[in-house]
Amino acid sequence: MYSISDKISITKKASVAKNTFMNDEALPSAITTFTCCNCGHENTVEIRPYESGFPIFHVYNEDKVLSKSELLKHGIVNETSQRMLHLGELTVNDQPTLYFGTDCSSCHSKYICVFSYGEKQPGLSILNISGIWKYESMK
Repeated sequence: MYSISDKISITKKASVAKNTFMNDEALPSAITTFTCCNCGHENTVEIRPYESGFPIFHVYNEDKVLSKSELLKHGIVNETSQRMLHLGELTVNDQPTLYFGTDCSSCHSKYICVFSYGEKQPGLSILNISGIWKYESMK
């Protein structure tokens, strides 16, 4: 799990086994798998609420990694509703949104995972993985 600081280009969306975890399903961590678009290897991802990931703002701030339009075009995030703008311009389900980079453990293809975690209503916390996308570095 790492942050991404260089420009990237999204190539494909990977297949994710499970992308929504409610309440205790996400504690102490949410564990799912994704299938590598390159070699077909099944990779495991573990997300620990309040520990895993980096703010999605770091990706689109000054278009350093990806532009807002690219994030929206690929369905990675949505525009945040007016009442939740304190979370940033772009979020997943109007919840605090984070990302991290990961690699296929077999062929080492690079992926970006975007997820949100927060209390949707009193007593209902949801961790939602927007998706996992294969990317190429633009260096």
